[in-house]
Amino acid sequence: MKHFLKLTAAGLMLVGLAACTATLNDQDRALLTSASQNAETAKEQATQANSTAQQALQAAQAAQTEAKTASDKADQLYSRSLRK
Repeated sequence: MKHFLKLTAAGLMLVGLAACTATLNDQDRALLTSASQNAETAKEQATQANSTAQQALQAAQAAQTEAKTASDKADQLYSRSLRK
């Protein structure tokens, strides 16, 4: 999330800089436009990465719960086998 906010701030700064620099030549404007587009792309990728990380966390938590359940069941079966 921190990266997302930094990228958003960087993108806004680039857009603001581009708006305030009417005296820039075409090459500088193109560079600013490209940097702004790159920042937007990076922001989108960060959003996708965050979503993927959230899904991975949920899957890991579900796997942890299933492993605990299986372990508890194995413990019960082992305890029963000792009683016989």
